[in-house]
Amino acid sequence: MVPTVEDGEPPSKASWFFNWIDDASNDFRLHKSLLSGLNYAIFAIGDSSYKENYNKKNLIEEEEENSEEEQEIPDELIDLEDLGKVIKAKNDTAKSSREMLNPTLRANLTKQGYKLIGTHSAVKMCRWTKSMLRGRGGCYKHTFYGIESHRCMETTPSLACANKCIFCWRHQTNPVGTEWKWETDSPKDILDGALQNHRRMINEFKGVPGVLPDRITEGINVKHCALSLVGEPIMYPHINDLLDKLHAENISTFLVTNAQFHDQIASLKPVTQLYVSVDAASKESLKKIDRPLFKDYWERFISSLKELSRKGQRTVYRLTLVNEFNTEEIQGYANLVKIGNPDFIEIKGVTYCGTGKSKLTMANVPWHSDVVKFSLELSNKLIDYEVACEHEHSNCVLLAHKKFKINGAWHTWIDYEKFHQLVSGDKPFTTMDYLSSTPAWAVFGDENKGFDPEEKRFYHGNHT
Repeated sequence: MVPTVEDGEPPSKASWFFNWIDDASNDFRLHKSLLSGLNYAIFAIGDSSYKENYNKKNLIEEEEENSEEEQEIPDELIDLEDLGKVIKAKNDTAKSSREMLNPTLRANLTKQGYKLIGTHSAVKMCRWTKSMLRGRGGCYKHTFYGIESHRCMETTPSLACANKCIFCWRHQTNPVGTEWKWETDSPKDILDGALQNHRRMINEFKGVPGVLPDRITEGINVKHCALSLVGEPIMYPHINDLLDKLHAENISTFLVTNAQFHDQIASLKPVTQLYVSVDAASKESLKKIDRPLFKDYWERFISSLKELSRKGQRTVYRLTLVNEFNTEEIQGYANLVKIGNPDFIEIKGVTYCGTGKSKLTMANVPWHSDVVKFSLELSNKLIDYEVACEHEHSNCVLLAHKKFKINGAWHTWIDYEKFHQLVSGDKPFTTMDYLSSTPAWAVFGDENKGFDPEEKRFYHGNHT
């Protein structure tokens, strides 16, 4: 059984074996009847998500062999060319009843700390939620946008994704797909399950040394939802209904998409803040970093950025810098900014989370000073953007459109109550209708480097 990756080629660890087999098959010293006594069969093992690339190489080779000689096949046997049609028909019939998560995936994700909801959703407690429960500071979203990290729930309605990014925290343990083909849970069940599991995890911190009792009480009352846990949330067919239910509970929404589903972005209802992951600035590097399933991934990516520019609410480009992969494409990123015209650009160093299948090392993680340098260089190429905030602890810097600098003061924070009033109304609104001023400690250049001075900084080990 030989695994394959992009375009039917073997992965690096199997290349030597593949080449050896290929060489042996063309070696005149090896007689062609060497394996004549062996009975064998060839099977295509994989996922229909790969569409026209699925087992492409084997199919072409077999078609060539069959064309050389006419063979009589009994009626009860199925031609190889027709086998795919039969399988597809069966798959289409089973789509509505097929669960996204098989027992192996469930076991792997549960082991990683995910609380699984129904057949395709999950929630997990972020380390910054734990940090702010202890009064030790919030995440970069607290610094940049004023969320309360201990009241933020990180969840996803779709564990599946159309990319297999090299820096994915989940090491590709979640399923992949280019279309929704699974059993579908209701938005109510997803929200109820997410809140129930999240509150249970918050309650587990009662009595834990260092945890502030008031923060536990506040944490039970979820105010923010980060739809960015894993997978592609806009793949979920009822994402707009889920957003409505979150907003009805006065829960703000930060939704992240990998820019492969432009139609879904176009039809998406207003969210508090809409993110698009911009992991590379060229077609070649995007394929190398995101490893997308779609063959027209670049066209989809550009179309998604164009759709982002048509949104009236807050929009963000999220750049993840990976040394030796995408840190030298500053002009390319500047060109992409002109397509989507985002309100904000988050620039973050990749988080190292073990080698897994990505083979990234600590050498691929940029220092915060490198992220700052990159951000300043990018802002110099953009007329309408400036470096507004930083969060050193997250190795993250925020570029903001100059329209958010009002009378010399940044207004990157969000008036969440105003957003809920606007989203529940029937009038159109824009990002400028629910902004709030940014505190001095969060502004780039402040001595706190994005750490909230009302929190108590905690240093691990022998930090000096």
